[in-house]
Amino acid sequence: MPPKEADPRPCSIADTMELIGERWSILVVRELLHGVRRFDGIAHNTGASRDILTARLRKLERSGILYRERYSDRPVRYEYHLTEAGRELGDVLMLLVKWGDRHINQDDPPVVWTHSCGADLVPEVVCAACGKPAREGAHSPHGRGVRPTS
Repeated sequence: MPPKEADPRPCSIADTMELIGERWSILVVRELLHGVRRFDGIAHNTGASRDILTARLRKLERSGILYRERYSDRPVRYEYHLTEAGRELGDVLMLLVKWGDRHINQDDPPVVWTHSCGADLVPEVVCAACGKPAREGAHSPHGRGVRPTS
């Protein structure tokens, strides 16, 4: 008999965590969001070893989160850039930062993201109809992988 899957339901959370659910991948995306494009800068700012960083960059490239662009032929060197999927992941990271600022790093000033218009961004999940934050109203998921509890 084949081994039973740990979580047999289809789940975008599980699938996403499989792709980016470890420290180095998230920190690579953070650095790219902050405008750091080159390997040495990413390595310096994350503290990742060269081997780990190389593996994470390759995984994120294969997964469509980032792409690389050659900027030097001798020696061969690349800059890394977020794809549309990677930039959308930035929206998720802003929510994680907001949560971390509120619940983990309360003594430090919060991180503020600024839109190109000059105003601060407010990362929040809101109702499409009334605009209220999701946490202020009862909500129930429906769709792929959602099953009633037994």
